[in-house]
Amino acid sequence: MTRLGGSWQNWARSASVDPVRVERPRTPEGVQRAVQAATAQNLPIKPVGAGHSFTGIAVAPGVLLDLSDMQGLVAADAGTGRATFLAGTRLHRIPALLAPFGLAMENLGDIDRQSIAGAVSTGTHGTGLRFGGLATQVVGAVMITAAGEFLRVNEQENAEMLPAIALGLGSLGILVEVTLRCVPAFVMHAIDEPAPLDDVLATLHDRAQAIDHFEFYWFPHTDVALTKRQERMPESTRRRPLPAVGRWVDETLLSNTVYRAVCGASRAVPAITPRFNRLAVRLTGDREYTDRSHTVFTQRRAVRFREMEYALPAENVVPAFRAVRELIARRGWRIEFPVEVRFAAADDLWMSTAYGRATGYIAVHRYWRVDPTEYFNAVEEIMLEHGGRPHWGKLHTLDAERLRERYPRFDDFRALRDRLDPERRFHNRHLGRVLGD
Repeated sequence: MTRLGGSWQNWARSASVDPVRVERPRTPEGVQRAVQAATAQNLPIKPVGAGHSFTGIAVAPGVLLDLSDMQGLVAADAGTGRATFLAGTRLHRIPALLAPFGLAMENLGDIDRQSIAGAVSTGTHGTGLRFGGLATQVVGAVMITAAGEFLRVNEQENAEMLPAIALGLGSLGILVEVTLRCVPAFVMHAIDEPAPLDDVLATLHDRAQAIDHFEFYWFPHTDVALTKRQERMPESTRRRPLPAVGRWVDETLLSNTVYRAVCGASRAVPAITPRFNRLAVRLTGDREYTDRSHTVFTQRRAVRFREMEYALPAENVVPAFRAVRELIARRGWRIEFPVEVRFAAADDLWMSTAYGRATGYIAVHRYWRVDPTEYFNAVEEIMLEHGGRPHWGKLHTLDAERLRERYPRFDDFRALRDRLDPERRFHNRHLGRVLGD
């Protein structure tokens, strides 16, 4: 279906556009026709998934391709663990699609509303020092190039392009199929518990090494870290899920309904923020359960926010975190959203934030109705001083010149972009800033 005009905005309401027209292809061939038509009319064209990037990376001023109707499993093989999905498939649908084959995604982030193509293309990640981001699970892809042709990339065809296309920022072509290396289905034993923040920082490296998946949240104006430890276990392990009522109280009533009200109130009266943060630490983050992997990995997030996240060499996480904590205290800010710390293994994807180094992530957030600029800019300077690379789907101020210094394969990626999209058919203003025109 094609419709003229109309507005598009992302989930965080931080990016919007009025495209020339919107198309909703249902097949890869439909995407191909849309690219060919856009080329004939000299219009830029870009796909959008679920709109969960905070930046303008998906903004489509010409032809906006809404891939919502391109969802589903193309093929799966329990023996090889390979599964191919249409590019618009939402992450939260994948577990049910893989279940008949006894498979699961190796790792997930804590939000599963994104499309698979959007998630891998922007470097979405979970946590765990032995596990890479979602793009490291990509072993093949089918893409429509700027020339309107199908390009297959996998271990046998155009294999040299895979480290670029697996995390391509939407700048190399339009993904229509994504093939993942999956793992046998598994459950996880999860322990969420508060711990003294100083103790967690003093032992952070050991904690991250000791468990499959470790992360923690810190509400500013408190001295407590809300830790999350998750251990992978065989699928046959007896599940002990959270009681339905308890989960609803924790994740819907407290973490969303009440929290949304408090964020709104703290915007008008910032002085209540420290007291609420201390209350939140007492009411949440203390539970133990065992459940299917995707249920443990993900949470429902209904309160809109804006986010900046930087990837640091793992050994720099603690000094950078301490600097952020000191910054908030020194400026006297009242910050209503927690700071989040996660980890990932080193990988070899050209534009991955974890390229070539074990990585720790520090993410900061603000309620979407609050201007985050002053806070984010000050935190960003700390991250840059500690060797940080910004998450591609989250807010930052860096341009191509500064990003080149942080990515050893930056110019190789740009050269492939010149080859695949010499006329910048998939270009927009944001990509012009981060990759150069």
